[in-house]
Amino acid sequence: MLIPLLLLACSGLTTAENGLAGWLRYAPIPGAAHHHGSLPSHVVALNDSTISPVYTAGQELERGIRSIFGKSCNVHYGHFPHGHLPGFSSVVVGTLEAYSDAYGDLTDVPELIEGGFWLSTKGQHVQILGQNERGTLYGAFEYLSMLAQGNTTEVAYAANPDAPIRWTNEWDNMDGSIERGFAGESIFFADGGIVGNLTRAAEYARLLASIRINAVVVNNVNANATLLSPQNLDGLARIADVFRPYGVQVGISLYFSSPASAVPGRASLTTFDPLDDTVKSWWGNVTRDIYQRIPDFAGYLVKANSEGQPGPLTYNRTLAEGAALFSKPLQPYGGIVMFRAFVYDYQTLNESDWTADRANAAVDYFRPLDGEFDNNVVIQIKYGPIDFQVREPASPLFADIPNSNTAIELQITQEYLGQQCHLLYWAPLWKEILDTDLRADNKASYVKDIVSGQRFNKPLGGYAGVSNVGMNDTWLGSHLSMSNLYAFGRLAWNPSQDVVDILQDWTRLTFTLDTSVIDTITQMSMESWPAYENYSGNLGIQTLTDILYTHYGPNPQSQDGNSWGQWTRADGFSIGMDRTVSNGTGFAGQYPDEVAQMYEDIATTPDNLLLWFHHVNYTHVLKSGVSVIQDFYDQHYAGAQTAQTFVTAWNSLKGKIDDERWTDQLFRQVYQAGHSIVWRDAITNFYHNLSGIPDEAGRVGNYPSRIEAESMTLDGYKLYEVSPFEAASNYTAIVTSSNTTAGTASTALDYDSGTYDIAVNYYDMDGGASHYVLSISDEVVGEWTSNFKPHIGNQTAPRVLGHAQSSYVDGHSAIRITFSDVTIVKGDTLKIVGTPDGNEPAPLDYVSVLKPGMID
Repeated sequence: MLIPLLLLACSGLTTAENGLAGWLRYAPIPGAAHHHGSLPSHVVALNDSTISPVYTAGQELERGIRSIFGKSCNVHYGHFPHGHLPGFSSVVVGTLEAYSDAYGDLTDVPELIEGGFWLSTKGQHVQILGQNERGTLYGAFEYLSMLAQGNTTEVAYAANPDAPIRWTNEWDNMDGSIERGFAGESIFFADGGIVGNLTRAAEYARLLASIRINAVVVNNVNANATLLSPQNLDGLARIADVFRPYGVQVGISLYFSSPASAVPGRASLTTFDPLDDTVKSWWGNVTRDIYQRIPDFAGYLVKANSEGQPGPLTYNRTLAEGAALFSKPLQPYGGIVMFRAFVYDYQTLNESDWTADRANAAVDYFRPLDGEFDNNVVIQIKYGPIDFQVREPASPLFADIPNSNTAIELQITQEYLGQQCHLLYWAPLWKEILDTDLRADNKASYVKDIVSGQRFNKPLGGYAGVSNVGMNDTWLGSHLSMSNLYAFGRLAWNPSQDVVDILQDWTRLTFTLDTSVIDTITQMSMESWPAYENYSGNLGIQTLTDILYTHYGPNPQSQDGNSWGQWTRADGFSIGMDRTVSNGTGFAGQYPDEVAQMYEDIATTPDNLLLWFHHVNYTHVLKSGVSVIQDFYDQHYAGAQTAQTFVTAWNSLKGKIDDERWTDQLFRQVYQAGHSIVWRDAITNFYHNLSGIPDEAGRVGNYPSRIEAESMTLDGYKLYEVSPFEAASNYTAIVTSSNTTAGTASTALDYDSGTYDIAVNYYDMDGGASHYVLSISDEVVGEWTSNFKPHIGNQTAPRVLGHAQSSYVDGHSAIRITFSDVTIVKGDTLKIVGTPDGNEPAPLDYVSVLKPGMID
């Protein structure tokens, strides 16, 4: 039996790793013994409290040096006698104040701000000195990162954070599920409470501290009021306890109407009006109770009056009055309110109104309130005006509320962008947004300088990353997706860093110092965003996924005809949102004048945002010289072709990284290669059908290598009309006639004798695990079970696709498996036997017979 490409199993020579250590593997480096003489033999940690990040830094340094170099260090907690340092080579790690108290002031250390650190490897002693204890730990991780990458050069520099707020948001639910999480169950919650074993929470805090994240909002923005019960607050205190040694604070999301909800152990009110004194008192008591348990509590995240959620507008109060309900009781404790700008009323959006535009909502709601929010309120703004799309312009709100603190919300989890089953390195997209100059008052106004507080001289600001890690060993569901969590931390600390440098640091720390591996992963990752954009929705049309269901597979027709406002306004002749002031929704006018003028004029609007700002005919000619519809065809084919190269590239790394991670990621790259074709065909066929304009290259709708399942001889199978139609080749699939009896589809192969790749497109639905057997003239080529796991022989490999599952035959469940190097003789009979299971009727779409290495 040949091994199917999708289900490939391999063996390697390197030690297996599961990914749990992330970039903190501290792997031994080549020639480690040669460095022993230049390495410190002792660590002096200037705090002996086990809950101190300085104490943690001492432990981490000992652990790292021993693991990387095989050299043991003695760790001394506290300090040596006043007035002198130890006579042997040491790492001295502590706060600048503690160092000065013990050994005298240093004259060569530049000014450090909160969280900053000084690192010097010059002289007899390595100095790692933080402005505070958290900064000390950051410096320790910086030093270890250098060592783990084989860098033992002498350095002496200070590092300060660009912004004070560097938080992750975890969308974990009280039952243990994670909204838009693709890596298993919550590390924080289960069965309505906090989990008993918080080991994974501590491991996560360690990873976050190493990239200088200083707080985590542990629960979903779609919050559950029961989190505020006394019992659950006790559980939150346990999370804070395991976070504290890493300098990571706990924050929580709030459900605005909690006072009128049933919260165990708390009085229930009849109102949640933010101006009602009993409501103010209720929240004051909650805040007091939290700080009694968690003195270093970070603060609240609030989602209000968004997507049907309750909020101050329910009582005709302003959003600023709603934010004050939380900010005022937090002020005595130094807590922060992160108030999300994701406010819009989807129930009132009417697509037939040419001026209606969800993108307008944030500015419409918040600009009139600029200056009315308390100083400890930060407006948390999604990077674009809609919702984490593959490409959006920077939100104009960043420039429109200069008298308010702002933070940028980035999504580390790939909700709309492949859900960790498609490779996508987000950092170039984030960098493009952060480097956008919004030209407020005709002056340089980069988004990165606005959210840091520098541009408008605000005390607070920064970064919120929707991370959504889970219990999966890979944390995010894919080894390569962890580059996004790492990059988020690096950019939140210093947004001017180069995203390629960040990626290569991560690769060295996560996999190996082998330059061929670094180069390969760099190329794959840097090509991943353009590739995904090309096959999922180019020219600024947004990600053409199913916005009504899973947000995963292709479904362009779901974008229109609903009240959610992620419209394309596509018809038989034209496409795109007219967001001009002169003729459209007026969104372009929300930007400062210079930027507004650029987007208002189709001639100066970049082609990659053309359909975001302008409604044009399919025949409109782009700056490249091709029409909009032809560019759709060309780019979707180009993007899918790039996804095929990721398989070859990753295959080249066999034996250069450990077998377990190599095999796991290869499975995902092969899956992506197949699903990118599903995307390509769905989008190009949909717009070909809608516009009636043929592809100049003759590709769309023309697949000579395909054998449509419905054209085969069927026994126990029947035709099935797929919805949406574009999710199946020729709009039709086959399903078994019953859910208990196997079906057979067969056909004579009219191909010249030779060796071919055989690809089968089928559907892997939720709620069943159909079994398939593919044979050529009764010789079995391969068999597989559609349950999101690859089967190899009699073994089930522990690799699960974590994307949101579908109960339907559609673009989410569509999947492709390829069997390579199959010998056929002209006239052979190809047969597939599908055995249904549960509610999954062994659905099949088509079979492609391809020359080796080709795609249809």
